[in-house]
Amino acid sequence: MKRLALALCLAAASVATPAFAAPGTAPAPAAKTGPATEVVKHANDTISSLLKQKPAAGSKEEKDLAAKVTTSVRDFLDIDELGKRAMSDQWAKLSAAQQKEFLDALRALIEANYVRGLRSNLDYAVAYTGEAQDGANTVVHTMIKTKAKGRPVEIKVDYIVVKQGDKLRAFDVVTDDVGLVENYKTTFNKIMEKDGFTGLMAKIKKKQTEVTGG
Repeated sequence: MKRLALALCLAAASVATPAFAAPGTAPAPAAKTGPATEVVKHANDTISSLLKQKPAAGSKEEKDLAAKVTTSVRDFLDIDELGKRAMSDQWAKLSAAQQKEFLDALRALIEANYVRGLRSNLDYAVAYTGEAQDGANTVVHTMIKTKAKGRPVEIKVDYIVVKQGDKLRAFDVVTDDVGLVENYKTTFNKIMEKDGFTGLMAKIKKKQTEVTGG
C-alpha cells in the first residue's frame, strides 16, 4: 500500500508510474502510444505542474492550488467507478445513501493523497512505455524513476483507461502489478465482514485525516 500511495503522489503527477531516462541522458526510443497515453500524459503533466508550485502552508494560494489539483484529478480519474468495482458484491447490499457516503469518502481520501503532494518534495521522472488494448479498456504502461531514502527506485505503473462518451478516463491504477481496485477490494471486504459498513467508513475517514494531517 505504501508503494501505491507513493505512486499516487508521484504520478500525481499521473493517478498513478517507470523505465526512465536520468537527467541529462537521451530519452528511450518511442513506444507505441495512442489517445489513451496522451490523456494520461496530459493529466500527469497538468497535476505535476501544480504540485511543483510551493505556496506557503495554509495560505490562500495553497488552498487555490489544492482546488485545482482536485479538479484535475476528478477530470482524469473516475473514482466512482473505481469505488464500485472495489466494493464488488458488497455494492448491491448498500442503500443509495450508503453508496453516496462511501463514494464521497473514498473520493476525499484519494484526492487528499494528491493534494498532499503540494507539501512534498517530488523528484521523479515518468516514461510512457506503450499502450495495449484489453477488451473495452486500454492499458497505458508507464515507469516512474525516483528515490526512496536516497536510493534509486523504479515503479511500474499501468493506467486502466476506458472511453466514456467522448472522453477517456482512468478507473484503476496498477502499481507493480497490484491495482487500486484489487487492493481496495481485499481491504474493504475484510473490514465489511468484521466491522460492517460503519466500521469501513470510520477507517476511510481516519485514513483521510492521517493524510491531511487534520
